[in-house]
Amino acid sequence: MKIVDLTHLISEDMPVYPGTEGPKLEPANTYEKDGFKETLMTMYSHTGTHMDPPAHLFRGRTTLDQFPAEHFVGKACVIDCRDLEEGGIVTFDYIQRVYEDALKADYILFMFGWDQYWGQEKYFGDYPYIDDAVANFLIKEKKKGVGLDVIGIDPIADENLSIHKKLFEKNEIVVIENLTNLDQVAGGLFTFCALPLKHVDADGSPIRAIAILDERQE
Repeated sequence: MKIVDLTHLISEDMPVYPGTEGPKLEPANTYEKDGFKETLMTMYSHTGTHMDPPAHLFRGRTTLDQFPAEHFVGKACVIDCRDLEEGGIVTFDYIQRVYEDALKADYILFMFGWDQYWGQEKYFGDYPYIDDAVANFLIKEKKKGVGLDVIGIDPIADENLSIHKKLFEKNEIVVIENLTNLDQVAGGLFTFCALPLKHVDADGSPIRAIAILDERQE
C-alpha cells in the first residue's frame, strides 16, 4: 500500500483567494515559558486545499458537519486535462475518455497541472474549468464530490459562481479545490480520503486529502 499526499502546506505566506487574508500561525504557548508548544491558528474556512459543501452558497443547505463521515471516503479517478490551454474548457469528451472508471468513481478529480503555479501570480489567472455537461454528469451520477488542482471550480472571472450553484442547489455533493500531486495517482481507480474539520455549521474547511494505492497501482 502507498499513500500519496494531495494537500498543499498551510503557511503564513501561502497563496489565498484574492481579497482573502492569509492564515496567521501565532505562538500561544512556548517550551521556554510554558513547558509546551501550542499555536493559535487564525484562517478562513476556505484556506488552502479545502472542501466546499452546499451551505457555502445556499442558506439552509447541508454543512460539512451534517455529512456522514463515509461521504469523505470513496473511489476516485483522475481525469488528465493538462492538454488544455489557459481558459480551456473541460467538455464531456474528457469524461468519455475514462468513462468506465468515471462511472465507478465516487469522486472525479480534474488534473490541469495548475499546482505547478502554486505561489505564482498565474495561479489566480485564467485557469481551465468544467462546462455544464460535465457538471450535469456529476449530478446525474450522484457523485460524492469533485476536485481540481486550481483555486476554484468556476472561472476566476465568474463572480456569480455558476458551476458552484448548479452543483449545490439541490445535490449532496462537495467541491474540493487546490489539490496537488494528482499526476502521481493518474490512471485507474484508487481510494480517496478527504477529511474536513468537524465544527458546527461548517461552510467549508481545510482538508488533508490523500490517495491510497494498492500494490497494483504503485
